[in-house]
Amino acid sequence: MTGRNGAGANPLREPQDRRLPKIAGPCGLVIFGVTGDLARKKLMPAVYDLANRGLLPPGFALVGFARRDWERQDFTQIVRDAVKEHSRTPFHEEVWQQLAEGCRFVPGDIGDDAAFLQLGNTIEQLDTARGTGGNHAFYLSIPPRFFPDVIGQLKRHGLAEGGDGRWRRVVVEKPFGSNLETARELNAIVSEVFPANSVFRIDHYLGKETVQNIMALRFANEMFEPVWNSHYVDHVQITMAEDIGIGGRAGYYDGIGAARDVIQNHLLQLMALIAMEEPTSFDAQSLRIEKEKVLAAVELPRRLDLGTARGQYAEGWQGGVKVPGYLQESDIPDDSRTETFAAIKLAIDNRRWAGVPFYLRTGKRLGRRVTEVAVVFKRAPHLPFTDTDTEELGHNAMVIRVQPDEGVTVRFGSKVPGTAMEIRDVNMDFAYGGAFVESSPEAYERLLLDVLLGEPPLFPRHEEVELSWKILDPIIEHWEKKASPEPYPAGTWGPSSADAMLARDGRVWRRP
Repeated sequence: MTGRNGAGANPLREPQDRRLPKIAGPCGLVIFGVTGDLARKKLMPAVYDLANRGLLPPGFALVGFARRDWERQDFTQIVRDAVKEHSRTPFHEEVWQQLAEGCRFVPGDIGDDAAFLQLGNTIEQLDTARGTGGNHAFYLSIPPRFFPDVIGQLKRHGLAEGGDGRWRRVVVEKPFGSNLETARELNAIVSEVFPANSVFRIDHYLGKETVQNIMALRFANEMFEPVWNSHYVDHVQITMAEDIGIGGRAGYYDGIGAARDVIQNHLLQLMALIAMEEPTSFDAQSLRIEKEKVLAAVELPRRLDLGTARGQYAEGWQGGVKVPGYLQESDIPDDSRTETFAAIKLAIDNRRWAGVPFYLRTGKRLGRRVTEVAVVFKRAPHLPFTDTDTEELGHNAMVIRVQPDEGVTVRFGSKVPGTAMEIRDVNMDFAYGGAFVESSPEAYERLLLDVLLGEPPLFPRHEEVELSWKILDPIIEHWEKKASPEPYPAGTWGPSSADAMLARDGRVWRRP
């Protein structure tokens, strides 16, 4: 009798089930800023959901670090409350109990050496008690200005040192700097302590199933590739619209603005995925090479005053409720020039996309919450119809809905039933919720698991971050020399200057 892989192995055995995801090995996660909204609403529920799906090791450890006078049981109760309120999967007491056994809390300030000594002792105890094997990821769920202090403390106390079969990794949230100069400074600080393959820059949009589906849509379907170029595509619109204001984020948002908050990371990453060439594989290096090629080929409008628009929401009506303007929000200075709406026109100077404009826009207090990519195709060169036959016919389009109502819509012309040859736009729709039984995991589930596995395909490297700032910096510098952003009423689709930007090209924005 031979072994499974020996000469006598059954050649007809069933193939490996590719649906089975990878399971993280022995490890722990340390969250700095564990009292914040991100940790409570996203990170802690994502940890539980991973455990509930059987994707974390039985001895997984979760350590919270914050300025709170909590005992271990206090922190455990906070995690439990967050999980029960925000987790995606059902609550199971036995799963929770196993996770709770690995919960620890370290009170202290970022500048407190004693707290980091205690953190080191806690990690060592977990290695013994939970079998985490010295493998720990540090999640910096804190304002970016504190990144250098925390990373310096991790280095000073030997907490960043891997080797001897163990690993240490660091996770940083956006924004990655506020311009090219600060992004380079931040990268220098991080790379001095952690090697490049141990640094994970979180862009949660890249963890969304619909964003990953862009690659599947493009490269798994031969029918789209022949028309995915300037011969057939008229233009591309990428929109991330929110119907809410800044809420309680005044301290973070004012001085940052829509362009730095969303365009520099989310929208430019979406553009890179839409425009990139087919990678040789979907590993991190191959994806990064193709995305960097796109970002390096981006050209700005010759006249930034005509190829960009920015606005700031004024009071108006949203969902039947009168809402205040940005300048009336709590803790916002009366003379703030921070934009809450930004739109830019970009070109990609390569063979595939020469002459195709990419329009990117984002804003708060817009008509509805939606993130989508619309690839709008050119009109047919010859239409054997009269004008009245096609008066309701627009451009063919493929719309990738990132959120909400995740899916893909294809718009094309079809004959209206009847004797006359009348053509009208119709939609063919694919919805994730209707096509698949299993609900999509939250983005943070996928990203946290990739951190623990050490797999970085969905995380932008510093080269991509710097290329993105090279695109955005000249636009922001141009805006800073101009007057205040153009006001637009809450509940509308932004300032008139954004509509004028497309009108000059003979185009209009989509109204999702």
